[in-house]
Amino acid sequence: MNRRIQNGFKVATLALCLLGLTGCGQDEKGDVSLGILTLKDIKVNAFVDPKVPGVTCHVASIEANLSFADPSDSSVSCRQTGEITPEMINSIDKSKSGEVVFEKSKSIFFKTMKIRRIYDAENQTLLYVSYATKELNGSFKHSLSTVPLYRTRAYIPSKIGQTL
Repeated sequence: MNRRIQNGFKVATLALCLLGLTGCGQDEKGDVSLGILTLKDIKVNAFVDPKVPGVTCHVASIEANLSFADPSDSSVSCRQTGEITPEMINSIDKSKSGEVVFEKSKSIFFKTMKIRRIYDAENQTLLYVSYATKELNGSFKHSLSTVPLYRTRAYIPSKIGQTL
């Protein structure tokens, strides 16, 4: 590849990094190429839940280099990686729609990948749903991961009189 084309790729990659369209952040944990001709990679990023820092999620999504919009495909896997306390659970949104805990731009045309945390009180579980939104319509593609609170300090026993 000649030097002019290589410099063009470097400038384009830097521009996309500045726009937030590629996994150039410090949270990137992996990068899997899908082939030289496809110009698409699977990026694996990690984030810690801002209100429940005892939970770390890993997100895998497709990033199409030199494209204005990435595919909506994504996957999320969340695990307990530290202590989860009752105070943390008390601080989260407990509505049926939960709250967005992670966002990443996937297009310069208003497409965003989001991870939403939902609390399932009956089953003492945190649910993390990955999905993509667009300005006019969303995507049907989604992924779900759960973090049970069983055997954490935040677990509330179902039998009256049991202690934590």
